[in-house]
Amino acid sequence: MFGRVQGVGFRDFTRREARRLGLVGWVRNLPDGSVEVWAEGPDSALEELVECVRKGPPGSRVIRVTQASEVASGRYPDFEVRRD
Repeated sequence: MFGRVQGVGFRDFTRREARRLGLVGWVRNLPDGSVEVWAEGPDSALEELVECVRKGPPGSRVIRVTQASEVASGRYPDFEVRRD
């Protein structure tokens, strides 16, 4: 996600929504000011997560979301905030 997405609780918002939807994976800030999400689960839940992050939490302003489809790795037991 690109826009005002750091410093507004975006990662915690994304984790809450992903867990609510039964998804696994992670979310992290990137040095360029964007946020990256890796989520695995049913297509319908993934689509709903994309809609949630397009809106974002209060105080955010999402201007662009890019998506890519990949084969699920199956290695994530939960959805977490990465701080790497």
